[in-house]
Amino acid sequence: MTAYDDELPGGVAISRLSVYDWPAGDGECGGTPHMHLACSEAYVVTAGHGVVQTLTASGFEATPLRPGTVAWFTPGTIHRLVNQDDLRITVLMQNSGLPEAGDAVLTLPPEYLSDPETYARATTIPADAPEEERARVARVRRDLAMEGYRALREAEGPEALAAFHAAAAALVRPRIAEWRERWRQGAEAVAVATGLQLDWLEEGRFPHLADAAVRSRQPSAHGKFGMCGRLDVYTD
Repeated sequence: MTAYDDELPGGVAISRLSVYDWPAGDGECGGTPHMHLACSEAYVVTAGHGVVQTLTASGFEATPLRPGTVAWFTPGTIHRLVNQDDLRITVLMQNSGLPEAGDAVLTLPPEYLSDPETYARATTIPADAPEEERARVARVRRDLAMEGYRALREAEGPEALAAFHAAAAALVRPRIAEWRERWRQGAEAVAVATGLQLDWLEEGRFPHLADAAVRSRQPSAHGKFGMCGRLDVYTD
């Protein structure tokens, strides 16, 4: 068995998301605005209606979401899900689910982005706390991230967004070696294997076909408090 054998196709990962229906300060219900630095992410809308708000160097956009919509965005896209009617999504993530395993920085006000310890105190949900407390912490951090998000949207000129990018990159830098190993064992391994299979087929060989297999997986956790809502996750 190779490192990628238990990966979904292409080294992606999935989760099922029920977007928060908690109202924020602007009257909209939804999740926590945040950004990924090394991964793209895609939404496949399975039920309900809503919007994904995005903020990049090109400006602000709001993309409607309804059943059947597939929307995706690249690293550096600040995104916020707005739940207008029981919005449910299947999330596809690059690099074996790295967006849920560290590659995410919430749009907290700048004073919370100064170092990893300060950031962690403001964003960590205690895993062993009662559900009511975990929900409270998740909502508090969502509202704190909304403060920074509103400031970024209202800022004139590119300086504020560039400063957030710099702070986010500094926060995740200590974890890059860990992320690189996940990439090597997942997406890179899948790409290398495909290249080898193409070489074999070009040579008239096909040893990998004799090793064909079928795999399936059930969620390993239900209703986890995530950044955007309650998650059913498929990690081991």
